[in-house]
Parts: sequence; C-alpha cells; structure tokens
Amino acid sequence: MEIVLPAVPATTRSRTIAYWLTTGLLCFGMAAGGLAQIAHAEPNVVGMQRLGYPLYMLYFLGAWKMAGVVALLLPGYRLLKEWAYAGFFFLLTGAVTSHIFSGDPLLRYIAPFIFALLTVASWYLRPASRRLAATLPARNATIA
Repeated sequence: MEIVLPAVPATTRSRTIAYWLTTGLLCFGMAAGGLAQIAHAEPNVVGMQRLGYPLYMLYFLGAWKMAGVVALLLPGYRLLKEWAYAGFFFLLTGAVTSHIFSGDPLLRYIAPFIFALLTVASWYLRPASRRLAATLPARNATIA
C-alpha cells in the first residue's frame, strides 16, 4: 500500500522547515535560559550582579521566558504569539545593550544577539495560520 501525500511547493516546504528550525532553536534557548534563571544558576547570578541588576529579576525574566515559549508553541492564540515575539525581542535587545553599555566584550553578548536574530527570523517565517489577520479600517467610521 502506497501513501500519496498532496504536493507541497518546495518554497512552502522550505519556509516551513526554516520556521520550525528557527522557532525550535529559539524556544529551546529561551526555555533553557528561563529554567536557569528561575533556578538562580551561578552564571546567571554572576551576570546579573556584574550588570548591576537585582537578583529577584531572574525570577521574572525566567518566568516570562517560559510563558513566551508556551505561547509560541501552543496552536492558536495569534495575538499572544505576537506579544511573545515582542517580549523576546525587547528582552534580548535589552540584554545586548546592557552588556554593551557595561563595557562587556562581544563574547558576553553574542548569544542574546543571535537569539534576537532568531526571534526576528521566526516571526518573519511564521505561517499564515500563526499570523494576525490583517486589520481593515472600520466602514463608515467617523471621527467625532
């Protein structure tokens, strides 16, 4: 018995593979980092102290990273996914700028920079089923 699958254009298939690859790497990194932050792993504690942030921030950052991972992987909830992407982008670019302004060398902030790029790539490559519908102006709307 032969199973015949419907033909999917190569570009669609390539884009889907690229989306899941970037999203998988992003979610793995955010989940691993989030768990390490919640657990107050030594490298996270040392890094936060070096940057001058209070240690209780690790709990917030870790919890929000975990929530963002769930939001990206859960089917549906398109608006929540947009918020998760925005949150990851702000978090990661904030980490990069914190390292730069504190005078850290490139090796200290290359990881958050790469994850910021993965965030943008995942967002850009997401399939239509994970995008917000286009909003159109309301008909007959008047400005009072």
